Amino acid sequence: MITSRVDPFRRMERLLDALMESGAPVSDTRQRGVRVPLNVTAKDDAFIITAWVPGLDASDLRIEALDDTVVLEGEFKAPEAEGLLLQEIPVGPFKRVITLPAPLESGAAEAELVNGVLTLRLPKAEAARPKEIKVVAKKK
Repeated sequence: MITSRVDPFRRMERLLDALMESGAPVSDTRQRGVRVPLNVTAKDDAFIITAWVPGLDASDLRIEALDDTVVLEGEFKAPEAEGLLLQEIPVGPFKRVITLPAPLESGAAEAELVNGVLTLRLPKAEAARPKEIKVVAKKK
């Protein structure tokens, strides 16, 4: 007995593809390829992006940062398919474009890949960092 699950995202992809092929006026703004899940955390001095990229090496990833935008690209290679009855492991290229709410100091960015988890530390530009203003009390 083979058990499979229904993937609503894949079903939506198929429906949109069918609409596009039928000639219906549909706006197609989808990013093609595999969807890589990620989290973005804002700190006072930096943004931290954590992405799941299991099975990839550092050389399989391409990361660019410019102004307030980060681009993460790569490709999941197909595993050996002999005897494959069900495929849920993502295969193919991916590209994530993340626009952050503040400009970055891209020259000081750091990336680390450990056990399939990519962690990017992207410092905020100096102008975007919070500044502490000291209050001086004056006596009259």
